[in-house]
Amino acid sequence: MRKLLNTMHVMTQGAYLHRDGETVAIKVGHETRLRVPVHTLEGLVCWGQVSCSPPVLALCCEKGVGISFMTEQGRFLARVQGPVSGNVLVRRQQYRMCDGGEQALPTVRMIVTAKVANSRTVLLRGARENASEQQAEQLRSAAQRLQWIGLDASRAPNIDTARGHEGVAGQEYFSAFNCMVGGDREAFSFTGRSRRPPLDRCNALLSFVYALLRHDIESALESVGLDPAVGFLHTDRPGRPSLALDMMEELRAPLADRLVLTLINRRQVQASGFIVQDGGAVLLEEATRKEVVAAWQTRKQEEILHPFLGERVTLGLVPYTQALLLSRYIRGGLDAYPAFLWR
Repeated sequence: MRKLLNTMHVMTQGAYLHRDGETVAIKVGHETRLRVPVHTLEGLVCWGQVSCSPPVLALCCEKGVGISFMTEQGRFLARVQGPVSGNVLVRRQQYRMCDGGEQALPTVRMIVTAKVANSRTVLLRGARENASEQQAEQLRSAAQRLQWIGLDASRAPNIDTARGHEGVAGQEYFSAFNCMVGGDREAFSFTGRSRRPPLDRCNALLSFVYALLRHDIESALESVGLDPAVGFLHTDRPGRPSLALDMMEELRAPLADRLVLTLINRRQVQASGFIVQDGGAVLLEEATRKEVVAAWQTRKQEEILHPFLGERVTLGLVPYTQALLLSRYIRGGLDAYPAFLWR
């Protein structure tokens, strides 16, 4: 199994990354704050006003280290990647399978069913941890409804029907999400999913962690030779990584949502660590962003038993293992894509 390497997040505004031999050096002002050997890096994420020299871009591309550029709040801007890895024949087969119809339907069913099952697991865990019997019952009821939606999704006659079940499942899941929010319930109250911009602190955290997850999934897909822009469930759109968004559907509840709930319920993030703008948009302050990224990196070190491989892997390697399994399915090595089911 592949070794989990580090993803380095550079969040200090005004930082400058340059090459120093086989290391990436981070300079702030006239002072070099850190040197990291490039062979220890899986990826590099630059947040806000962080710049890179051409030699460090060349070094990372040569060593297969992808570099992503984000706004301070986590909106994706650009990605720099070296030569495309993998077999071009796998990508050609991916394009044929993603054109829709009978070839794409089994994979869409698996992705949607896994998303529903993982969302249901999160709700049931929330019910067991909830001190309020009324809220616990709400969570169990929502989980029961998700079970039926998942069964319908597994038998969807076409892709559009499966997409409809996925949308209904998302609404059902988020309708009960606030019952799992503890800690400062008033400050982190969740009334529904809002994006671009997020309109409350809980949504701001979700969007930020989803950006972290998306980066890791895109890197994993590229590392096994798949095209992140061409997906099964999400339709093609210029600038959208549809395949990465497909894989996010099955991973966001266990990897991202559970982390957000932990940060809130353990009071690792405070209401004062957010900025509420005049138009209603809620943004994370720099200290909060750093706290969330540190928690994300720690979470990636946790080990689980992979449900399909039967091996112990870190959570940080789950995107890679799923990308690898999807690649094997596309090139004919597996009869079906084994989506990730969290237990």
